[in-house]
Order: sequence, then structure tokens, then C-alpha cells
Amino acid sequence: MEKILRIGVFGTWRGNAYLKILNEMPDVKITAICDKRPEMIEQALPNCPADVKTFAAFDSFIDSGLFDAVLLANYFNEHTPFAVKAMKRGIHVLSETTAAVTPAQCVELVRTVEETGCKYMLAENYPFMCACQELKRVYEGGTLGKVLFAEGEYVHPMSAQEATYYAPEKYQWRRWIPCTFYLTHALSPLMHMTGAMPKKVNARAAFDPGYGMERTRYVGDRAGIILCEMDNDAIFRVGGSCNFGPHGNWYRLACDKGGVETVRGNQADVWLAYNAWQKPEGAETSRTYTAQWQEQGELASKAGHGGGDFWVCWHFVRYILDDVKPYFDVYQAVSMAAVGIYAWRSILADGATFTIPDFRSEAARKVIENDTLNPIPDINGNGQTLACSSRSFPCNYED
Repeated sequence: MEKILRIGVFGTWRGNAYLKILNEMPDVKITAICDKRPEMIEQALPNCPADVKTFAAFDSFIDSGLFDAVLLANYFNEHTPFAVKAMKRGIHVLSETTAAVTPAQCVELVRTVEETGCKYMLAENYPFMCACQELKRVYEGGTLGKVLFAEGEYVHPMSAQEATYYAPEKYQWRRWIPCTFYLTHALSPLMHMTGAMPKKVNARAAFDPGYGMERTRYVGDRAGIILCEMDNDAIFRVGGSCNFGPHGNWYRLACDKGGVETVRGNQADVWLAYNAWQKPEGAETSRTYTAQWQEQGELASKAGHGGGDFWVCWHFVRYILDDVKPYFDVYQAVSMAAVGIYAWRSILADGATFTIPDFRSEAARKVIENDTLNPIPDINGNGQTLACSSRSFPCNYED
């Protein structure tokens, strides 16, 4: 009999995009959705089976026994406690955004995966855009040699109107998030392309309080520029969710024999170039071309984020049903989260270098298990124990 994965979705604003994809997968059954906002539930129902169960409270949802795996699409800074609750009930987890926001959460998440045997995957979609997959394919082909330097940018400025739409409440996380924390769209494609893991990090912030004042943000930084020393001795330069212009994302691998990068302003095109004396026989020294899907193109091309949303769902389902290990398991996920966490501490320490813990080592985890310094308050305004802006500025907004 064909195996069917029963999935529940927590958070139906962002989660709705995944509902559309999962509902069309033949080996998936969406059995439950949960959101505290009734209007979000109503918008999600057309993308669910007719018999889907709906919940307003997470505890009732997670204790329902209706699903084997859960997609967490809740607030950016609140994934770890919900992931831990799910796995302690034997439920596998697909976490839609950053894995954790404190070192202690990183440790708790890894230990929970190891103790429960549940599977955890980060739903990071940018590595699976067509052009990013092409950069990975080219690099793994070996003709460029070894990567020495790489760059990743995720640039997402917002108008004041957009900022208010996405963060209508005073303590909504987007108003408080430090400039290094939302770095997964910049760093994850580079890690996925090369297999390299971050070892050390330092960072600086571009301070512009006027942007925060106009958008009722409590962060005066428009960008966090991060340098990562990787375990293959390469240096990766990435940004968080940068708020300078223009909007877009861009990736580059600079290697000892040549380089490959996406074309700025065009998410589909790739530029590949070699040193003239090191190019493969029969290859052009330089060429620009449009990346093509190597498989599943018809399905991926219909999904959001350049096809990445489809691949996230596909990899998770294969992980649970067929035990095909994805790249972004819990160790990659918390290591990437730790880059954002420690890069922020580097900014607060005037660019000091911080070491990324080895989360496979219990001895390393023991050192940071009680480190709960957190720059993002919860939705009620509690829990902030670290500055969220590199410099103070007048931001006492009335909501």
C-alpha cells in the first residue's frame, strides 16, 4: 500500500503557499491547520481537503493525533518552542524560517532531535531556485576548482506602507529583528552549493535611523554585512535582510580556476567564466545563459520563490517517507541560525570575531546551553534581553 504522510500546518498566512503545493502531492494528506486568526483559516480552506480539521490553539492542534509531521509557519522568532513541543510528541518538523534566535534554543533543538529520533528540516527555499541549483551543479562538476570567496545578498527594502502591512502590531517581530538575523536567504544557497559550514563570523552594521523612524521599526540599521570563515578556508560575505536598494538577490562563487554567479536583476540567468589558461577543453572563456530545471521543472515552475517552495516540500516528504536525508537538517539549520546570532553580537562588540559552536559536540553545547540573550521581544513585549539596534535612536512610537 502506498505510504501517505499526514501533515498539519501551523500558521496559514505564509503556510498557505505551502498548502497549495502539499495538497497536490499524491503521497501527502493535509489533515489539520491551525491559526489564531479566523480570517486566515478561511483563506486557507480552499487549498485544503474538504475534511481538514481547523484549530485556533496550538496545544489542541498538536495533541490532536491527526498528523505525523507539522509545518511551522508561525512568527520568525518563535519556532524552537513549537518544534520542541511537536517532536516530544513524536511529530516530525518542517520549520519555515530560522531555526532559533538564541544559542540555548539551538542546543535545545539539536538535543530534542537526538533524544526523540524525530526528523527536523529547515524550509529554506532560496537554494532551490533554478539558478542557484545551476551554480551548485557547475561547482560540483569540478571545473572551477575550489571556492575561495563567495557572496550572497538578499535585499528586501520596504516602503512605509509595506512595513506597516507586514508588521501592524508594536511587538510584531519585523519591528525588532536585528539586521543579521534574517540571513538564511543569503547564506544558505552558498552553503548548499559548496557544502561548506561556517566556523567564525564577524560583522558590521550600516546605521540609518531615518529608515526605522519612517517605518516604525525599533532597529536603526539598514544592513548587517557579515564575513564568515568557512570550514574549507573560504571566506563568504553575506548580508542579512538588507534594506538598501534595489530589491533582489544575487550569488557568486569565486574559485581558483574561474567563477560563476547569478546575473543581477535576473533570477534566471547565470554567468560562468574561467581563467583563459584554465578553461576546460572546448569551453568558452565566458558565457551567460539561462538556467534550466534538471528535473521536476513543470511542478517547480508553478511554485513560489522561483520554484524553491516546491522543492522544500518535496525534500521534506522524501525525508519522512523514504528517509532521503536533506541538506538542511537540524545541524545545518542551527549552525546557520548561529551565524546570525553571533554576527549580531559581533556588531555590538565593534566587529569582534566569534566562533560558531560545533553543534554535534555535546561538550560545545554544554558551554552555551544557558545562553538565552535575546534581542527580539515576544508579541506581548516580553523576553528582550539584548539590544536590537547597533545604536540607540528615538523610537517611542504610538500604536
